[in-house]
Amino acid sequence: MKPRINYSEVAPEAVKAMVGLEKYMENSGLERPLYELVKLRASQINGCAYCIDMHTKDARKAGETEQRLYALNAWRETPFYSERERAALAWTEELTVISENDVPDSLYEHVGTYFSEKEMIALSMAVIAINGWNRLAIGFRTVPGTYEPR
Repeated sequence: MKPRINYSEVAPEAVKAMVGLEKYMENSGLERPLYELVKLRASQINGCAYCIDMHTKDARKAGETEQRLYALNAWRETPFYSERERAALAWTEELTVISENDVPDSLYEHVGTYFSEKEMIALSMAVIAINGWNRLAIGFRTVPGTYEPR
């Protein structure tokens, strides 16, 4: 795979804006392991190899287990995730593929039993952010395997 554009170098202001959203997320109150699962699941759906690599590494660093990382594609069929995590993953999936469907009221109400309104906004912003990063990495062919956690 040949990279196309190094968007960080060509448009640092754009990346700075995206990083600003990430900083908001870090202070939003969402648990770091949950945030990493959301980023990884959306990246799986979008097929973003760079982001899958990155967020798997970040999740491990945040204490995530191999079992939960390996089973994330099949989270509905496993007992490894809390009800709050399941609600977040369902919300992540619906928002990530929003062009294919509508977000049903039943899901909104279900997520609302585990997240406050402010947390639901933070969760939605997390999904928005990772979908944006996925589109940059896929569109400009960021090479996977090069990321090292801080």
